[in-house]
Amino acid sequence: MTAPGLHHYLVISALLFCLGLFGVIVRRNILIIYMCLELMLNAANLALVSFSRFNNNLDGQVMVFFIITVAAAEVAVGLALIVALYRRRQTTDVHDLTTMKL
Repeated sequence: MTAPGLHHYLVISALLFCLGLFGVIVRRNILIIYMCLELMLNAANLALVSFSRFNNNLDGQVMVFFIITVAAAEVAVGLALIVALYRRRQTTDVHDLTTMKL
């Protein structure tokens, strides 16, 4: 049995990205959309790490650490917006986001 190559990692990354994109387009629940966006971000991280590993260059892995740090801040802000929407409208439907305007 051979070790998985770069192609295998990129196919998995592309499938994860497409699955996340499909979830963003189809779903109406903002929490599910948010999880799908995070899935897309992690698919891009997988592609960066796999390119970095197979090119024997650590630049992609360092970039992933920065992306994960920014994603942590994004999670805090995004979940705060979702909680504010739920407290105000008692729903997490995407169409209710327009009612949050002042």
